[in-house]
Amino acid sequence: MLDGPTRSAWEVFCAFLKMGFTCFGGPIAHIGYFRQEFVARRRWLDEKAFADLLALCQFLPGPASSQMGFSIGLARAGYLGGLAAWAAFTLPSAIALVLFAYTAGSLDGTAGIGLLHGLKLVAVAIVAQAVWGMARTLCPDRRRACIALGAALVIVLIRAPAAQAVAILAGGAAGFFLCRTGPAASAEEALVPVSRGLGLAALAVFFVLLVGLPVLRGLGLSQGVTLFEAFYRSGALVFGGGHVVLPLLREAFVTPGWVSDDAFLAGYGAAQAIPGPLFTFAAYLGAIAGPSPLGLVGAALGIFAIFLPGMLILVGTLPFWQTLRTRADAQATIRGVNAAVVGLLGAALYSPVWPTAVKSPGDVGIVLIGFALLTVWRVPPLAVVIFSALGGIGSALVFHAT
Repeated sequence: MLDGPTRSAWEVFCAFLKMGFTCFGGPIAHIGYFRQEFVARRRWLDEKAFADLLALCQFLPGPASSQMGFSIGLARAGYLGGLAAWAAFTLPSAIALVLFAYTAGSLDGTAGIGLLHGLKLVAVAIVAQAVWGMARTLCPDRRRACIALGAALVIVLIRAPAAQAVAILAGGAAGFFLCRTGPAASAEEALVPVSRGLGLAALAVFFVLLVGLPVLRGLGLSQGVTLFEAFYRSGALVFGGGHVVLPLLREAFVTPGWVSDDAFLAGYGAAQAIPGPLFTFAAYLGAIAGPSPLGLVGAALGIFAIFLPGMLILVGTLPFWQTLRTRADAQATIRGVNAAVVGLLGAALYSPVWPTAVKSPGDVGIVLIGFALLTVWRVPPLAVVIFSALGGIGSALVFHAT
């Protein structure tokens, strides 16, 4: 799976810091960026290992793209590599949202609106490239293509967060019966260096905190404990991507009056405009949440608490996932799951990625050019981000002038 010997955590940090500054478009687009950077360009992972990790991260609760990044860093440079990947991918957007919390600044005017729109368009091209590349590798026969199609239909027709888990489970079941031919994985082809003992300990901590934090909150010990519990609970109950955390956070912070509706929506808008994981919205909420805003301390507490459950359950599951994937029946199931993941990405391209970004024939042109730049000319994603941003600004200025 790895291309060469294990590298340093600093190498991982630098690679993911680039992702933290350039990954626009939400968790599905982030996966496309990761695939381009770490599979196609750097070759830290092969396509199959990437898909195996992706299938697991899509199935678990928590921020899938951040879990995916943590897993890649863990595989590359051990535990420090995992932490370096998470920190580098998270810090740029977290810092930006803390600054927004203090300044309440945002992009406005024609050029600003066009810039934000152009950044949405690049996400469409990135996701389309991911769907195209992964479908060619992971759905090479009719059976797996049908599994991908079925998963896409489940997501499109069942508009509920649980649909993602249903599609993955159904894909795995179909793979168990239909995809039993193919090379078995080698026992030496380890995904990540996590022992079973550490995995069990991580799962134990996950559930102890999930049950114990509400008890501590009930004791009224401090505002910090109350905020930590609200963030942890929201992060632990998210299935279906980063956007699903928003109603949970609104219930946790707006309903009790800790944050006003206007402030909540303003922060959400800012989170959409910056790269990196949407879970960093917690930094903004932690900084402004009352009754006595905790500022930088609250922001740090929010970031740590909302990401912690997803990372704990990921570490707890990885060693057992690694063992299962070496069995013939598990391999068949994983083939079905991988095909289902392609269907999930295809459904995400249909909704919400395409309809929220593409509003005009000009937008279609920008997306098609961006897709061609990525797939035919192999242009770096950052260049496509710049092209789409400039295209969005240009379209907005032309529309405003007319």
